[in-house]
Amino acid sequence: MRPIYLFSISSHPDAISINSLDITFFKPDIDFSNYDALIITSKQASKALQQYKKEEYIHLPALCVSVQSAKSYEDLGGEVLDIGGGYGDNLVDKIQSNPKTKKWLYLRAKTVASDFVKLCQNDGYSIDEVVVYESDCSQAIRDIEVDANAILIFTSPSSVKCYLKEHHFSKNQHIIVIGKTTAKALPKDINYTLSDKTSIDSCIAIAKEQFLN
Repeated sequence: MRPIYLFSISSHPDAISINSLDITFFKPDIDFSNYDALIITSKQASKALQQYKKEEYIHLPALCVSVQSAKSYEDLGGEVLDIGGGYGDNLVDKIQSNPKTKKWLYLRAKTVASDFVKLCQNDGYSIDEVVVYESDCSQAIRDIEVDANAILIFTSPSSVKCYLKEHHFSKNQHIIVIGKTTAKALPKDINYTLSDKTSIDSCIAIAKEQFLN
């Protein structure tokens, strides 16, 4: 059977899971009382929140980019205001459906793939950004030896970029990406399959149904 490799900070029992990123958390000073809502686009943002006293932020509802990021905030005891379609760009309409008087705090990574904040700010919406974590390529993704006929699943642009720093794709490998933003990080001549849902389970299902039968 062809091996399935999952390059992500999450794991899955049906794949060879490679932790593609090492995460460093920051704890900048934040006065949460200045805001009406949070914007969360990663589970790592919720993990970063755990460095603060829960009573400081837990009253703020969160606009989350995906079901997974929403669950990460709910697990802390927080309320989810709304959920996007898995991409930062999808949050523009969500934000613009709220009054411009609402004050948002975006808990973000040092490097982000979407410019949805700038688009909303240019339209008059009040969004502050604070960097609460950064990611770097893990040693695991640098050292991994991948079978030439493997199925490779990538869940973020950074996981693609980190993989390609040390490896290349072979013609017998099949690439599955979790979303359009991740797909943009692939070389232009690479064929890939885009998951219909922004979830690892969906990527695994595609691998089994399309490439293992």
